[in-house]
Amino acid sequence: MRDTRESRLLLVLLIAIAFALITVDIRGGEDSPVDGARQGAATVFGPIESGVSAAVDPVGNAVSAIRDSGERHDRLAALEKENAALKARLGSDDRSRSRLKQLDKMLKIAGQGRYGIKGAEVIAIGAAQGFSWTITVDVGANDGIKRDMTVLNGEGLVGRVTTVGPNTATVLLASDPDFTVGTRMESGDELGFASGQGDRPLRVELLNGKAEVKKGDRLVTFGSQADRPFVPGVPVGVVSRVDPSGGGLTRTLYVTPYVGFTKLDIVGVVVEAPKKDPRDTVLPPKPKPTPRPTVTVTVTPSAEAPVDGQNQQEQ
Repeated sequence: MRDTRESRLLLVLLIAIAFALITVDIRGGEDSPVDGARQGAATVFGPIESGVSAAVDPVGNAVSAIRDSGERHDRLAALEKENAALKARLGSDDRSRSRLKQLDKMLKIAGQGRYGIKGAEVIAIGAAQGFSWTITVDVGANDGIKRDMTVLNGEGLVGRVTTVGPNTATVLLASDPDFTVGTRMESGDELGFASGQGDRPLRVELLNGKAEVKKGDRLVTFGSQADRPFVPGVPVGVVSRVDPSGGGLTRTLYVTPYVGFTKLDIVGVVVEAPKKDPRDTVLPPKPKPTPRPTVTVTVTPSAEAPVDGQNQQEQ
């Protein structure tokens, strides 16, 4: 068709008619007057569309196959990477046995105290913002971890959660100078507050300045209101020294903690507190005293020694 004035007018007219039909179709909805024409067009052109689709489908299928193949390859690579990370995480046989032993002891403590715990692995120590005694564990908010939850291991109290990320959390250790926990003496009601002193024993201030305490006595956590940040009954440590009572309102003790804070690996975050205070049931059995061997010395008179009577006869 030539580009003439008449052809341009015809094109404008056809465009106007098309817009008019679109408007009528939209406003008509299901009862549109052009619905019959649409169905007729579908009847006429449907087979042609199907044929074109059949011709194009092999190409589309090939593209999909290539895309799926790439996705499978990426997935296999990801799985191989995960397996390698898992193998590295398990480590050697000796380390695996050590971890299983730690986990077993921790689960035993959790069972005795009726603590609901979330197991975790220590993945970092220290803190970027200072020199506090902290560790980072590989569980976080996505695992139900919240700030001010108690952390323990198979030996006893480790610390409390201070910062929580999506998949990690920071734990302030009980050895940190800023750490304080309420304590209770075993088989008694003497209460106090234990504070961290770095690599030195915990310092405990008993509320009763006249309390009868001796070396070897043991302490557990007293617990906090609503069990945050501390649940009750978690073993803390053993009294190693008692300052003389000076008649003050408090009495100072020094406690060797059960936990070795420089060799932490597997820990548990208490996500569910016990319904009842376990008191002293979580403490390990007391070591039996080693009997000291006794030596009996029997003195017998020597045959060569002279008898007093014989000496007198010889004289």
